[in-house]
Amino acid sequence: MNESNGNYLWHGNVFMALDVLDDLTMDIEVLSGKKSVTRKLENTVSEFHTYIVQNQSFIPNYRDRYFYGEAISTGFVESTVNQVVSKRMVKKQQMRWTKRGAHNLLQVRTQVINDDLRDTFCRWYPNMTPSEETEELAA
Repeated sequence: MNESNGNYLWHGNVFMALDVLDDLTMDIEVLSGKKSVTRKLENTVSEFHTYIVQNQSFIPNYRDRYFYGEAISTGFVESTVNQVVSKRMVKKQQMRWTKRGAHNLLQVRTQVINDDLRDTFCRWYPNMTPSEETEELAA
């Protein structure tokens, strides 16, 4: 299916996808006889439209990603995270996590992966000095 057939989000064309959703919303309004099915469809299209608007800067061109062998899904990562977190939150574990503890750990891991943790600490503790190892790497 190509972009002319309406596969705009796959190609990262948010503008055209929103245009199609606007047209669909108008078509539904014309058909609307206050039937519960029509109202439900109208609400679903409206929610999808809002989601696209709020996340448009994060919608990539999946076709290009696929073409260049890049990841187009994070499902395998989410599944792994769910398994690890749920295992640690079970009552019978020796070291059980609280919801707050799990949230804080994930925040730290995200900063480590994004290489932002040192900057965060430096912002919190302005007098923090770089370690000798960091100075050697910088040189």
